[in-house]
Amino acid sequence: MRDHPHHARGEAGPHVWTGRATNKLQWLLAGVGAACMALGIELAVDSPWTSGPAPLAMAVVGCIAVGLLILYGTLAFVHVAVRVDHDCMDVRCGHIGVPRRRIHLEHVVSAEYAPKVTPRQWGGWGYRWRPEKGMAVVVRRGEGLVVTLADGRVFTVTVDDAETAVRVIRDNLRIAGTGKAAQT
Repeated sequence: MRDHPHHARGEAGPHVWTGRATNKLQWLLAGVGAACMALGIELAVDSPWTSGPAPLAMAVVGCIAVGLLILYGTLAFVHVAVRVDHDCMDVRCGHIGVPRRRIHLEHVVSAEYAPKVTPRQWGGWGYRWRPEKGMAVVVRRGEGLVVTLADGRVFTVTVDDAETAVRVIRDNLRIAGTGKAAQT
């Protein structure tokens, strides 16, 4: 099921856009992380180990650490929320909005629609970096938004209705450019 973006229209067209993308498969991985933590807790509480406290402590700490890493890694990227307004593009991941990326539109030189972004292109889900491609937030395969910054860096995010986001960014860049030209 796709989330439906919301965009407000002003006199000169849309100026604010919000969108989301969700990956429900990440919940399965979060379950694996919770199971690892439960195993660590079970070992700590009801230890059948007779070989001493050191191996038991390593097993408990290992299970809980792996569980926490899996839980954070999956829950942080179960969905992404993107908001574009006249000033910036704000990207927030997961339920608490971390990691977060805020890109001021004054640093954006172009916005493009990417019809097919896949985790394979980026080396997996999550907050990714590839030297030849730039940075990305990939929570699922599908359409995405690609912005190129003035310093040459590129940022990609998978989000539903990315075409509308591109139009809003371009409109806001054009309006900001018109305002700057009028001021000089």
